[in-house]
Amino acid sequence: MTETHGLGAGTGPDGLDARLVVDRGTFHLDVALTVAPGEVVALLGPNGAGKTTALRALAGLTPLTGGHLRLDGATLERTPPESRPVGVVFQDYLLFPHLTALDNVAFGPRCQGASKTEARAQAAQWLDRLGLADHTGAKPRRLSGGQAQRVALARALATRPRLLLLDEPLAALDARTRLEVRTQLRRHLAEFEAVAVLVTHDPLDAMVLADRLVVVEHGEVVQEGSPSDIARHPRTDYIAQLVGLNLHRGHADGHTVRLETGPAITTAEVLSGPVFVAFPPSAITLHRGRPTGSSARNVWRCEVAGLETHGDQIRAALTGDLPLAADLTTVAAAELDLHPGAEVWATVKATQTHAYPV
Repeated sequence: MTETHGLGAGTGPDGLDARLVVDRGTFHLDVALTVAPGEVVALLGPNGAGKTTALRALAGLTPLTGGHLRLDGATLERTPPESRPVGVVFQDYLLFPHLTALDNVAFGPRCQGASKTEARAQAAQWLDRLGLADHTGAKPRRLSGGQAQRVALARALATRPRLLLLDEPLAALDARTRLEVRTQLRRHLAEFEAVAVLVTHDPLDAMVLADRLVVVEHGEVVQEGSPSDIARHPRTDYIAQLVGLNLHRGHADGHTVRLETGPAITTAEVLSGPVFVAFPPSAITLHRGRPTGSSARNVWRCEVAGLETHGDQIRAALTGDLPLAADLTTVAAAELDLHPGAEVWATVKATQTHAYPV
């Protein structure tokens, strides 16, 4: 086997250029994807959004009913799955239970025509690169979740794919293992020279692993951009909840944003026209009586709809003048005697809001 730099084969000039149109009963998927070689893109969205359908369409496991699929300039719509230069890491890894880690990884090169000796030599090299040199003879049941995930990744990479697909690659791991493997996977993906697309509903996985996020809802792209841009400028309620922000839409006139439903919000920015206003739950201060002497420009009368533990804090769901999520310490929640149905006043300083054009 000829050694190449990084985890992928020599890169082509084009990467991925796809418009994935799939009709399945009442569900319609129409997602455009352009991914450069060396770039990692995450498809992010709620259950049923169409993420997995898009991934299966890229792999050739679900046929397109429209659109196109080009990889490094080659048209793949009619190419059968086994003939595509695509590697897939499935959510449950799908390792062959009767084969050792070495033979699981050697399976791909064998299918590509390599001899048994050559395929095993390639597999050993991949397992070594992924830190599994001591587990070549282990069968899947003897591997930890993190080890099985890396064997599955090695098996996908051993065919030297031009497109690597990862379906919820960390979903099967417990929280402690997930943290460790996420870091390792990020390093391996950073070395991958071809196109990588991963599907996840976990915002942390997406933010850590991907260079760019494509958010899909109801079968279509609703927002795409860098993780930091999407976290700062959410454009749907789903994305705002995902990144932990209160999001409202209205019409700006200077520092005042009049909401489509509800009161006005005073912002730090001076804008005109349709805008979003976002602010974190931690920016909200709660009071049991209408505050006096507060410097906050935004004061709303609300009612506690629910309380839940959120990390080391309490998150209060509020209704009333404005639907809000507010974070406060356990001590503060106790001092305010918060409970469902309690009347509270919520304040937010204008400087803690962020407004941006729709």
